[in-house]
Order: sequence, then structure tokens, then C-alpha cells
Amino acid sequence: MDLRLIRALFIVIGGLLGVQVGVGLTTSIAPWWIRFGIGLLAGGGVVLIESVLHRVGRVSVRGSSAAIFGLLFGLIMAKLLADAISLAGLDPNTLGFVRVLVTWALAYLGMVMAMRGRDEFNVVIPYVRLSRHDQGEELFFVDTSAIIDGRIIDLCKTRFLEGRLLIPRFVLRELQSVADSADPIKRNRGRRGLEVLNELRKQTHVEVRIHEEDVDTIAEVDAKLVRLAQLSGAKVITTDYNLNKVAQLQNVSVLNVNELAQALRPVVLPGEALEVKPIKEGKEPNQSVAYLEDGTMVVVESGRHLIGQPVRGVVTSVLQTAAGRMVFMRPDGAPPARDRRSAIANS
Repeated sequence: MDLRLIRALFIVIGGLLGVQVGVGLTTSIAPWWIRFGIGLLAGGGVVLIESVLHRVGRVSVRGSSAAIFGLLFGLIMAKLLADAISLAGLDPNTLGFVRVLVTWALAYLGMVMAMRGRDEFNVVIPYVRLSRHDQGEELFFVDTSAIIDGRIIDLCKTRFLEGRLLIPRFVLRELQSVADSADPIKRNRGRRGLEVLNELRKQTHVEVRIHEEDVDTIAEVDAKLVRLAQLSGAKVITTDYNLNKVAQLQNVSVLNVNELAQALRPVVLPGEALEVKPIKEGKEPNQSVAYLEDGTMVVVESGRHLIGQPVRGVVTSVLQTAAGRMVFMRPDGAPPARDRRSAIANS
């Protein structure tokens, strides 16, 4: 349903209602064409008021379902207002015209304002849960980065994540555009994301749905996602650091897969025994570097000649840097290292 058509019909009906003013009276108050013009001006005035309210409120426009809801609400309000006006003791002809005028104006305003607020109406209504509060279902909007990352599948399989996963249509379009990219790296990432979506749909204890609603007044994908989460009370799953911060600033709950992985890394303490396999030389002489399964960097002192071999040793220190956790290890039988400050600086 086009909004311009509704406005045009509304103004024309306003003119016809203007013609009806004075019908049934002994003497007409003005020629019909004057009354028609007054009705057109009145309809245009109401449309102008609605346009001003839209510019101030900045609400979106879409949806016949919201228009019907607004029409019903306007009719109810018109009935209540007309009943209140009837207490003024007006003559039947005047009261009948007032009833028609009030119904005409409020029906239009209710319908158009509901269409303007379609995002709030249509986003929340489909996900109203008619169950007990202790059995409510969690809603999660999934970002493109979290889909491509793929670790969300493991969270679902281990039941750390249960509920309803909502994939907005604009996120799916972004994922498809990445999969169709001319850049082979981006293309592979996009195809991986589509494979992750197919795998998610096979999980039996999570429900994956394509969310059709959009926020027309916002162009940026991350901002759309945050706004939808605000409207529906859902959480956002992402690996994007910037999206994480923006959502937190707007009081939207975020599940950052990277933060979860960082929190679940095994704790390694000085003095513990450790076994690793160095894969490359370190920055300092006679050092080698290995990595734990979670990606933690292990600097093996006096271990350059041990590259490619399993090495057992003792953890001498653990340092937290901006790049992550760094573990220093001395192989069994090796002398203590004198200085590792430059190794820390270079890492």
C-alpha cells in the first residue's frame, strides 16, 4: 500500500466531506465548490501535520498490517471522542457531521502513524512469547562475522547456546555478496559462512530463522542489527570488536565469541610442567617458539636446536601483553635465561 495514494484519497474524501457540510439545512452556508475547496484544504492540513510529526519522530514507513492496526486504533479513539462530544447537546445534523469528521481524521492519523512506526510494531509482535517467564526463549541476532567465524556451531553443539537464532535478511545479503566477491579470500570466507548457516539449521536444540524485518531509516548493517536487538529485546552474537562496543553503548547485550574463547583459555602458572613442539626460531638467540592449542605463544628458552621436536620443560613466567598471553618455558636440563626483555618487546 503506497503512502502517497493514501494521502491523495484522504484529501479527496476531505473535499467530499466538505460538500456535505450544510446538506439538510434550509439555506446552504456556501456554494458546493467552496465547501469542496475547504474540505481539500482541511485534508491537506491534516497531511501536513502528519508529515511534520514524521520529521520530528523519525519513524519508519512500511507495512499494511501496521496500517490496519492503526486504523482500528483510530476508529476506537474516534468513537470515544465522538461519544464525549455528544454530551455537549449539539443538534443531530451538526453532531452527525462532527462524528464523521472526527472518525475521518483519527482513522487517518492512526493508520499513518502506525505505518510510520512499523519497525517497532512488526519486529516485536512476531516474537511475543506466550509462555511462563521461567520458560522464556532467548532471542539472538547473529552478525556476519560470527557466521563466518564458525565457532558458533560448537557453542550450539555443546548447548552453551540455546534458543532462537535470528539471521536478518540484510545480514544474509551481505554474506551472499561476500561469497560472490571477485577476491578469492573474501569469496572463500563468504562460502564458509553459508556452509556454517546450513550446519546451524541441522542443530535440533536451536531454531534458526531468517528475520525478514528491516530498518529502512538506517543504512549501515551493524547499526540495523543493534536497532533490531533494541526493539525485540534480543542479544547480538558477534566477533566484531567495534560492533561489540557500539552495542554496549546502546545497552544491547552482546555475546562476543572472541571474548568467550579468551576467557576459556587454560591457565598456565609458573612452575608447571609443559610439553610443546617448537615450530620456528625466536627473536632472541637460541630461542624457539611454539603455540598451545588455543593459540597462546610459548617461548622456549635455549630451544632453537629443538625445533620440530617434542619438548618437555617447566614454565618460568607468564606475561599478559596487548597481543595476548605469552608463556616462557625452560626445557628440562637447560640453563636459566639471563634476559628476555627484548623478546617481550619484539613480540
